[in-house]
Amino acid sequence: MKFIAAAAVALSLLEPIAAAENDLQIRRVGSRPVNAAPAENFTGTVKVEMLYTPVGEERTSAGSVSFSPGARTAWHSHPLGQTLVVTSGVGRVQRWGGSVEEIRVGDVVHIPANVKHWHGAAPDSAMTHTAITEVLNGKSADWMEQVADAQYLVPPVPVAAVLPPAQGQKLFGDIAPKFAQLTDEVLFGDVWARPGLSQRDRSLITVSALIAMNRPDQLRGHMARARQNGVSDAELIEATTHLAFYAGWPSAVTAIGVAREVMDIPKP
Repeated sequence: MKFIAAAAVALSLLEPIAAAENDLQIRRVGSRPVNAAPAENFTGTVKVEMLYTPVGEERTSAGSVSFSPGARTAWHSHPLGQTLVVTSGVGRVQRWGGSVEEIRVGDVVHIPANVKHWHGAAPDSAMTHTAITEVLNGKSADWMEQVADAQYLVPPVPVAAVLPPAQGQKLFGDIAPKFAQLTDEVLFGDVWARPGLSQRDRSLITVSALIAMNRPDQLRGHMARARQNGVSDAELIEATTHLAFYAGWPSAVTAIGVAREVMDIPKP
């Protein structure tokens, strides 16, 4: 695979491209092979779906890489750098000598050329990203040693969650400035950023509390953020079903309606 192993391996896993170099190429969903990533370069279960490989003089390749919880790459670098776009779940990335950083849906990570690094899923969440890499002299990556558990399990740098700093000021700073300050600096700047619970777990707890209290206005935003933090739609619905027996059927019915809006599922 071009961006994770030798070029020859990548080409052997891909279907031949019959179109001429100047033709449009559309590789439909479901038509692209999905292969297990090589164990010597990864820890855990990792699947790779190559989205694009270079044609002619082009040198850019792209692949969708899916990591199970706890899975990650080995330490490696790229001669021309790499860009990652997180498309689902919660992950981690680290450059050699730097801090472990948490990455979420919508985040874009650029790794400069020849920078030793690793990336993968969080311990409690799967993660998928699109990896965009260029090939230089037939090579796109230099693979090194595996990431040890002691390195992988270092807590990531806290990331402000749900509302960015100063969002409280935007919402109600004009009428309740102290409340806005506490919202920004204490609730989201401290409580949500504490390392004792993952962002995913904090989201699931918060969603559950809002369902139990029947607070649909706040639930919308927190359900959306929970999805960004790696909570699946199926888990949100299962949590709502479970809470129906503890928080009451009407609260669960309201929550299902909110989930339909957040997940953009039309009514039958």
